[in-house]
Amino acid sequence: MNDILPPKRPLSRMEPQQPVVPQPVVPIEKPLAPAPAPAPKKKRHAMRWILVGAIAAIILAAAGFGLWYELSLRPVNTQDTSRTKVTVSEGMTPSAIGKLLADNKLIRSQYVFDIYTRITNTRSKLQAGSYRLSPSESMQGIVNDLVAGKIDEFSLTFLPGATVQEDEDALVKSGYDRASVDAAFSKPYDHPLFVTKPASADLEGYIYGETYKFSGDASVEQILTTAFDEYYRVIKENNLVDGFKKQGLSLYQGITLASIVQREVPNADDQRQVAQIFLSRLKMGMPLGSDVTYHYAAKKLGVEPSPSLESPYNTRIHAGLPPGPIATPGLSALKAVAHPASGDYLYFLSGDDDKTYYARTEQEHQANIDTHCKVKCLGP
Repeated sequence: MNDILPPKRPLSRMEPQQPVVPQPVVPIEKPLAPAPAPAPKKKRHAMRWILVGAIAAIILAAAGFGLWYELSLRPVNTQDTSRTKVTVSEGMTPSAIGKLLADNKLIRSQYVFDIYTRITNTRSKLQAGSYRLSPSESMQGIVNDLVAGKIDEFSLTFLPGATVQEDEDALVKSGYDRASVDAAFSKPYDHPLFVTKPASADLEGYIYGETYKFSGDASVEQILTTAFDEYYRVIKENNLVDGFKKQGLSLYQGITLASIVQREVPNADDQRQVAQIFLSRLKMGMPLGSDVTYHYAAKKLGVEPSPSLESPYNTRIHAGLPPGPIATPGLSALKAVAHPASGDYLYFLSGDDDKTYYARTEQEHQANIDTHCKVKCLGP
């Protein structure tokens, strides 16, 4: 007999269905990328040293710049107190001013001048004008002068007893260039001071020794004219023309003899006595016998001084006055020639003790040499 299965019973619509429970989704993990391999130890050390080196280089460069900048602000030469005349023109740029100063060796660097005037906010404050600046000044000092427009006045001293060459050097030291000084000394001047001066004679003996004040833009010609004016005033005030005339001398001859007296002795009383000796010798036709004249001649010729040096200036071998002054005499020497001391001395010498000894005869003079001039009189 066949087993007959009972038929499946259909589900009733009223019979509840079993809810379908969703299964959780498990994410599929992707495999992680492998970690980078650590850099080799040597490479890390190299990078570190490169960084340290770069930082050190930057520090050294900054320190080097700071040192260079600080040094560039210092004076070019603290020992050189001479002055150079520079003219800052209207409209000149700060960079051009810096170049002008550097070209004249008044500052160490035009580039530092540019930096400094930017840092100090002085670029727009630099004033035009003529300045007399010194390499002994710092850059700060020079900039301060340019900002202040410090061009008012300066002092210039010509010394009694100085030669033309020494007077020219004084002008150059005060800031004037040699070419303009030489040109000014070579010019002819129409001045009553020169009424008896030969036209061929130079200005030796005519730059009166005094301290003068001038404006910063004064020319060499203006300076010389001021010295001439002062000289002529002194001559008139002291009636020197008449005094020279009484001694048989013109103004030019009086100045010439006074220049020799000035170089021989500095003391006013000695100058009057020495003037008496020279005037007495002139009247007698004796050579003046002045050592300072052949020293002047030797310097003029650029040779060693010698009592036998052949030169019209050498009064050891030529009688009368030299061709012209050998220096500019001071007032005391000028007055000594115009009003000499009394006496009949014909010889004098400066002893080793710097005192002046006088004699009437050659024998007395030799005795003074033997007693008082054992060192000085050994020279040429």
